[in-house]
Amino acid sequence: MSPDFLSELFSNPLDPGYADAAARRAKSGPPTGWRQTTRRTAAVLVAGLIGLLFAVAYRQTMADEPRRSQARADLVSQIKARQATTDSLRGQADRLRDEVARERDAALGANQAAKQRETEAATGLRRVTGDGLVVRLTDAADAAEDGGEHELGRIFDRDLQLVTNALWASGAEAIAVNDQRLTATSTIRKAGGAILVDFRPVTSPYEIRVIGPGDLEDRFEDSAAAALMRKVADVEHIGFDTHQEDDLNLPAATEPTLNYATLPAPPSATPTPVTSSSSPSGGG
Repeated sequence: MSPDFLSELFSNPLDPGYADAAARRAKSGPPTGWRQTTRRTAAVLVAGLIGLLFAVAYRQTMADEPRRSQARADLVSQIKARQATTDSLRGQADRLRDEVARERDAALGANQAAKQRETEAATGLRRVTGDGLVVRLTDAADAAEDGGEHELGRIFDRDLQLVTNALWASGAEAIAVNDQRLTATSTIRKAGGAILVDFRPVTSPYEIRVIGPGDLEDRFEDSAAAALMRKVADVEHIGFDTHQEDDLNLPAATEPTLNYATLPAPPSATPTPVTSSSSPSGGG
């Protein structure tokens, strides 16, 4: 019978080849002469080659750093310029919208104009003012800017979704996230490392301004979303703060492009041809 493999492995862990080499080394002693010189020379050459590679890589990295910094600065300047252009166009669109609203109200009767204003305010297409609540969410101080989906201490799109949905359920009449007004068709989602509210990026601190009834803060504080955010704030050290504020001014949202579904036209009624068949007559 062959010996047990595990017993043999633990009793003789050293490979026989290594054992023979160790015995020869113990008998003949360390290498001397040209063998020792060759080994030392090879070790020095390998160390020198590794050092040379590190030096070349470092010089290449330092040489490319100005170009990378310049490219990054150019991208940042382009982003800021386009954001400024977008803000200017948004302001122009708001002024034109107000002018159109004034002309429309002048053309309509008082009752119809009031109903129109109420409808636009309820749907987010009109600037509104009132008392309400401000919810402020901020990333933790030690959160990495390029953190991944599981990075602790960061506010994600799902956190903003959770809070805004809880505010709607608590009786909110109008909500804006970093001055981005929410409507029935608004989206809060993540794209890469940024959070987009209706395709416009928002960054920390996230300020959610809400207009609603007087007990809005009490209703929201009693919600499961607020309890969860308080627990996350204690564990991950994010910022979560709520306070009431008077005379909040929420901007109007950009008018959405609505798509309407239409029923297809009914098929034309085509008369079905009727064929008659005659039975053969027989004689009797």
